[in-house]
Amino acid sequence: MNDEREIAIRLSGVKKRYKLGQIGGGTLTEDLQSWWARVRGKEDPNTMIGTDQRLVGQTFMALNGIDLTVYKGEALGIIGCNGAGKSTLLKHLCRVTAPTEGEIDIYGRIASMLEVGTGFNGEMTGRENVYMNGAILGMTKAEIDEKMEDIIEFSEVRDFIDTPVKRYSSGMFVKLAFSVAAHLDSEIMIMDEVLAVGDMAFQKKCLNKMRQAAKQDGRTVLYVSHNMNTIRTLCDRCIVLDKGRIIFDGDVEEAIELYMQEETANNGWIEGQTEFRYTDAPPRSPYAAGEARIQRLRLTDKALALYDTGEPIRFQLLVEAKRDFADLRLRIEVLFGGDTPVGAVPSLSLGAFRAGESRIFAVNFDAAGLTVGKYRVDLVLFELDEFGNSFDQELLLPAFRMEVRGMEDIVWNAKSWGHFRFRDAEVTAVEGLQWDA
Repeated sequence: MNDEREIAIRLSGVKKRYKLGQIGGGTLTEDLQSWWARVRGKEDPNTMIGTDQRLVGQTFMALNGIDLTVYKGEALGIIGCNGAGKSTLLKHLCRVTAPTEGEIDIYGRIASMLEVGTGFNGEMTGRENVYMNGAILGMTKAEIDEKMEDIIEFSEVRDFIDTPVKRYSSGMFVKLAFSVAAHLDSEIMIMDEVLAVGDMAFQKKCLNKMRQAAKQDGRTVLYVSHNMNTIRTLCDRCIVLDKGRIIFDGDVEEAIELYMQEETANNGWIEGQTEFRYTDAPPRSPYAAGEARIQRLRLTDKALALYDTGEPIRFQLLVEAKRDFADLRLRIEVLFGGDTPVGAVPSLSLGAFRAGESRIFAVNFDAAGLTVGKYRVDLVLFELDEFGNSFDQELLLPAFRMEVRGMEDIVWNAKSWGHFRFRDAEVTAVEGLQWDA
């Protein structure tokens, strides 16, 4: 069955190949010196000491056969680990660089933000940069004048709009740059981790603007982020990139789940693992004092980390103290999909410890309110001083991952309702009661 939606972007067999160590000396003179040294079989005079010579002449595939169709009005999320090819893909769409192989067809004008202040001239004022960006998109001065007030108002930099942007802070830069990209006439918006800068109120405003652009204005939005909550909020489709290839294209939650599995695998974890020996490698955080540590953990009576809805979570801990503790405590934090906080057991007393002592604890955790899905469980060892201040000794981020399965009596709308179901409330009809006039 043919998809009758209007195409905004189409990529066919797109590849980007880099030859490491062959070019990029910084100047044409240095590149020629390097080339002439290789021709004569001599050492490259521009190679830094300690550089791995085996990289010379090797090929690196930043993109390795991308086939992708994006339709008008879609909000497409692009996720993947560092080095997966996300930013390279966006640079191709913005015509910053050209593919080595393949074709890219774009139907409409693009407004992009690949980094803070993309396309801005530092010597020009904010207002002048708005006019320049509009002209690049093919807009007339009259059309830009019509949008100018909305751009200034949204950007929250009215007092500095006639100041050279080289004097802007990074927050001011991103506010104006995003406002320009969001308001000028373009059919496609491309954003690369732009919400990492700016205050929380402005980030929320940007998300609402991008959602409006896709849902109400019919514009196409491509958004790269490592923040899964913003991907969930904004996007209705998501792709996962890995080593220059698209390994998933479809539902947002399924994409995030696959991404989290890839991250887990990169840390040497196994899906469904139930017994853990913790070392100094991830997930142990280096930001805790480390004078008390969780050395081992075992999920009790579980072949896999799978739980039915309402089933308690039982596990055993081996805790070791390197000094005396009057009252060592444990906090259990539960997050959905790796980054959405669901709830916590704030303070479980493990009692007193002597220096060098190790003890085993059995924990019975009632997680009856958790809805169906995959969760991450973090464990924190801490102590309290006499004033109630908390001092972290151990942070396992995460300690383990688990999945809750089961049947809901209704279709659970996790995106709107969250991931914890409260017990049913009591409701009774009240007879004969009238509201006062």
